[in-house]
Amino acid sequence: MKLNEMPLGAVGRVSAIDAGTAELEAKLREVGFAEGDEVEMLARGPFWKRTIAVRLNRSIVALRGSEAAMIRVDPL
Repeated sequence: MKLNEMPLGAVGRVSAIDAGTAELEAKLREVGFAEGDEVEMLARGPFWKRTIAVRLNRSIVALRGSEAAMIRVDPL
């Protein structure tokens, strides 16, 4: 499943980053996303759920929905 498809409160493990370009993949990796990391869906923005907040390891990260769609996760 894609990160942006996770329900609120769900926990998963990053299995792949399918960014399409090396630049976008590098940006997501700089934020801290890597295969094997645990993520938890914390919140969705009010306007068509364009933004989301996730707990990534010990940090809280906000992402655009389009960026979150590039991250594949396996539910835990």
